[in-house]
Amino acid sequence: MSELFQPFQIKDLNLKNRVVMAPMCQYSVEKQDGTPNDWHYTHYVSRAVGGTGLVIVEMTNVEPAGRISNQCLGLWSDDQIPAYRRITDAAHQQGSKIAIQIAHAGRKAEDTEHPVAPSAIAYNETSKQPRALTTTEVKDMVEKFKQSARRAVEAGFDAIELHGAHGYLIHQFHSPYTNKRTDEYQEYTRFGSEVIQAVKEEMPEGMPLLMRISATEFVEEGYTLEDGVEKAIAYQEAGVDMFHISAGGEGAISPTRHPGTHQGYMLPFARAMRDALDVPTIAVGSLDDSALANAVIGNADADLVAIGRGLLRDPYWAIHAARKLQQEIEIPKQYARGFA
Repeated sequence: MSELFQPFQIKDLNLKNRVVMAPMCQYSVEKQDGTPNDWHYTHYVSRAVGGTGLVIVEMTNVEPAGRISNQCLGLWSDDQIPAYRRITDAAHQQGSKIAIQIAHAGRKAEDTEHPVAPSAIAYNETSKQPRALTTTEVKDMVEKFKQSARRAVEAGFDAIELHGAHGYLIHQFHSPYTNKRTDEYQEYTRFGSEVIQAVKEEMPEGMPLLMRISATEFVEEGYTLEDGVEKAIAYQEAGVDMFHISAGGEGAISPTRHPGTHQGYMLPFARAMRDALDVPTIAVGSLDDSALANAVIGNADADLVAIGRGLLRDPYWAIHAARKLQQEIEIPKQYARGFA
């Protein structure tokens, strides 16, 4: 059996293979109410039909003002739960597991009138000036993450991922580049750790908590990989069960800090995190080539491989990858003759 199509288990989550659909915003909530619609249903369920082991639903926000755009998903109301349940039930019928990424955009919220952030530092010269959250508001934000997690559990998700990467709110707190606070949350990983602990209170014991983290920053004065490892260790101690290793997203890219966009360009980050942590990791970053994705697992760079743009182009990426690797894979009977 090829490494990419070996089953994988963490806690009570059993995956039929190691192919993960990376969370990618669709900006498709036409009613602007945060609730998934038929587009989201088709988008996610089709990847389950296509053989993906773990589908991760895009960045889903804990409050309306936390969305990147007003067309982004949210999970701030119990009224939103049934629409998500429809998606999780259908994904399960296809033999896939499904997770959801819970987040807040912080200073990168584009459509809200008054963005919030750890400190009043704008993302760039054209973005809105954010307001620094008060200490009380930070604690309230932790509760909002907790309640979104409760709803995710009720909606039937198999795992929850916290977005601590790409310059969004948790990342903003753990970065010296964006956190200039003087209260208790000047401790960079305190907010993220409190969110982790609060979310875990709402999750069944056997449900794994994932966290996407930027292993390093790409701005000139950003934190390094060594710093990123330290943050991940703190989050592991707080309760994260598996890390999804990305990088950057916090500001203007420095050519001296960015490794490029070649295939597998973030694998060194994934490998460093895997070596430093006592929990599994997911690699991401131009891993669309099936042989490369297979090698990621075979070389122990990571435990799972997240496919992004490749799964946007091809909902059946996993089936096609298996065939290229001469690996038997279950194909929906309705499509079997297409692969005969």
